[in-house]
Amino acid sequence: MIKVGILGLGTVGGGTANVLQRNADEISRRVGAHIEVVIASVRDLAADRICDCDGLELTQDPMAVVNHPDVDIVVELIGGETIAKQLILQAIAQGKHVVTANKALIALHGGEIFAAASAKGVSVLYEAAVAGGISIIKSLREGMAANRIELVAGIINGTANFILTEMRDKARTFEDVLAEAQALGYAEADPTFDVEGIDAAHKLTILASIAFGIPLQFDKVYTEGISNLSLADVAYARELGYQIKHLGIAKLVEGGIELRVHPTLIPGKRLIANVDGVMNAVLVKGDAVGNTLHYGAGAGAEPTASAVVADIVDIARYIDSEASSRVPPLGFQSDSIVTKTVKRPSEFMSAYYLRIDVKDVPGVMSKLSTIFADLNVSIEGITQKEPHKGEQNVSVIFLTQRTMEAQIETAIDRIQAMPDVLDTVSRIRVEYLD
Repeated sequence: MIKVGILGLGTVGGGTANVLQRNADEISRRVGAHIEVVIASVRDLAADRICDCDGLELTQDPMAVVNHPDVDIVVELIGGETIAKQLILQAIAQGKHVVTANKALIALHGGEIFAAASAKGVSVLYEAAVAGGISIIKSLREGMAANRIELVAGIINGTANFILTEMRDKARTFEDVLAEAQALGYAEADPTFDVEGIDAAHKLTILASIAFGIPLQFDKVYTEGISNLSLADVAYARELGYQIKHLGIAKLVEGGIELRVHPTLIPGKRLIANVDGVMNAVLVKGDAVGNTLHYGAGAGAEPTASAVVADIVDIARYIDSEASSRVPPLGFQSDSIVTKTVKRPSEFMSAYYLRIDVKDVPGVMSKLSTIFADLNVSIEGITQKEPHKGEQNVSVIFLTQRTMEAQIETAIDRIQAMPDVLDTVSRIRVEYLD
């Protein structure tokens, strides 16, 4: 029998206990041994649970779970960085394997944790840290091990995707949809991590490290949120045949890699452009396999528990094997992790959507075109909208070809200085993902 201790018996912890109990016979057939949760830490011993706690020891002391003499695998589901890190390192020090869903902890402290685990000959698995039940980490680390990964692009935050879907389909403002997302439990009271891209950047940090065999380096991810997106841009993008998605992008480019999270126009015909609501999807391009799309629920009690239990099963299968025979935590041998240059935002190469609100007077278009021509920015298309009702103002939309971001920033600065430009230029990157 393999015994499990769970730190945190909330939504995901309760879901994990439920899945292990409900599918116990099926899991035993896969593992060749019975897996049982014997102890769990909770904040409130009297609170209602979503799982059956009969026969399960409950404690308010999480260290009691870590120090329990019978526990083989510690499952960390309390979140945060400080206490969770201490508990995981203590579990490792005692020779216990660890499963976690804590993306911030892995993105920020994974290097230290994996080194400690290696020294003790135990595993730290974290499938549930990215995209819930999609199993994208296992796919990248194992299923695509034959490939040189060239691109990872993902909708990896369901809250942001839900907001953008509602803005597009129902012409609702960002603030209105955010309030509903909070009421539905999709967004926290403080939604900053979700809507400003920090949560997605944590996940992208992990995906990029596995894809390219590079160190975890959250501090180098360019991050831009969705809180400043306007309904006008969402509607215009759709008219032009695009959808706006909040993407995390890790791209292998000449001289290094790009790591970026930001709103992105995607052609509407792409499968990933049609991933709506709270669902997640990750597109991976390998040199041998080509483009693959991994789709599913990125959050929720049982979808996330599915990933947690899969990690528990993996550990149970090799619990008595030598550490050298296991898959490395980032998919590459630790002495083969290499540093690659991470491009600065000014060095990004992309196409761009630019919306410029101007006075509808002669000569404006000529001046705008001259600015782009002087900077060698090629234009893919121009659309001029009807004048605003009762005004002599128009929105002009430029779609550029791929160019370096530094040139676009210079162009925007020059455009913004024009007396006939009425508002801040709206800029959204365009990715074709082909």
